[in-house]
Amino acid sequence: MSEQILRVALVDDQALMRAGFRALLDAEDGIEVVGEAADGEQGVALVRAQVPDIALVDVQMPVLSGIEATRRIASDPVLAAVRVVILTNYGLDEYVFEALRAGASGFLLKDTEPADLLQAIEVVARGEALLSPSVTRTLIGEFVARPPDRATAPGLDGLTRREREVTALAARGLSNEEIAAHMVISPLTAKTHISRAMTKLGARDRAQLVVFAYESGLVEARRRQTHTFDTP
Repeated sequence: MSEQILRVALVDDQALMRAGFRALLDAEDGIEVVGEAADGEQGVALVRAQVPDIALVDVQMPVLSGIEATRRIASDPVLAAVRVVILTNYGLDEYVFEALRAGASGFLLKDTEPADLLQAIEVVARGEALLSPSVTRTLIGEFVARPPDRATAPGLDGLTRREREVTALAARGLSNEEIAAHMVISPLTAKTHISRAMTKLGARDRAQLVVFAYESGLVEARRRQTHTFDTP
């Protein structure tokens, strides 16, 4: 087992919320809270000073919003290894969608169960996006009423046929294992194709890859249906 300590920064304007997260995280072996910030501007400064593994960032804060704080962190080459997880009260709303665009690796509801928070931190620390299939499907639903934004979408010309295929499947909410089964390749090969597509598109993680797939028109959002997806 790795003895690496995961370093976490807390950025939230509610002192009680920060205290609750700190108490939970400080009680865990292998996690260290390296600092707290009460607004987005302080949060960016904290992340730049500490360069944590994970930054838990509230989506709505004074001075500088969580979205803009995320954008500044994600665009700073020095902070390339920092993963931002957005905290929200509202689920996958417009704010969270924009935060994913800005470079967030995922999101958590503030009332999430403690065990789920800890698992989420581990998932993001491994470099994975905090988007379960069910969450990805909710994200997909956000695109139903949105035409592809090809003016701002990244170009897909550099992707191979295989990379386009795995990107499209990832955007449908399939895991690497499900992609591998669908394409009759190994999970490792599927993961390699995903990684190469992310690199070519400049996507920090799977969350942004999904956003890119829809914004570029590679995948067309389907009409909203009540029973479109099965529970995994």
